[in-house]
Amino acid sequence: MSIKGKVSKNKNRPICKDEVKIGSTHQECIERAYRFPVFLSTTTHLNDKQQQFLDRLIFEIENALLFPRTLPLSESYPESILTDIRRLVSSSYGMLAVNLRRFKIQTVELNEQTTPPTPLPSPAFWEGSVYSQVEPSMAFQFGLPLLLVREEDTDLNNGIWAGGIAPLNLFIVWHSDTQTVDQFFSTPEWRSAFANWSAQVRNAFYIQTEPAFKYRCE
Repeated sequence: MSIKGKVSKNKNRPICKDEVKIGSTHQECIERAYRFPVFLSTTTHLNDKQQQFLDRLIFEIENALLFPRTLPLSESYPESILTDIRRLVSSSYGMLAVNLRRFKIQTVELNEQTTPPTPLPSPAFWEGSVYSQVEPSMAFQFGLPLLLVREEDTDLNNGIWAGGIAPLNLFIVWHSDTQTVDQFFSTPEWRSAFANWSAQVRNAFYIQTEPAFKYRCE
């Protein structure tokens, strides 16, 4: 049989299951090779709507060929929590922090009164996880590209989520009482901020991984 006949015969043979498995595994490796690791800062205590929001957010991140990592779900180290956070920050190329409603509290007393007296907030207000303060702060100090997403009315006057603390172009608000998950991810504010952040992550990756340019012209 000629070589041409052999090629034709092999081309028409059925593909076995092992080859299909190898092909899908190879494709998965190729896709992961283009997913730059980013730190997704969030909480594990979520209601149904918040879980839908987080699932959609992870989809958006992965669809941009970025790989979301979070503690303790995808990453875990046998060290203290602060060391774990530092390790994850130093091995990522960007951070997206999500501050979702966690505790509804009411302020009833201050440790000391000011002059003039400080008015206490009458309505109850929401606070998020304590790690929504720690993790983004460490990432900012390290210089990672940062994007902050807050559920409406969460930590309005607390830490890095208070007004005027973080740059406004890094800050996006999800109006969860009046806005569906799909509506939020369709807004120009989100799409613009996310596209800008994704570009910064890729830029950070190339800055940190490109070899030094050693050519010199004497």
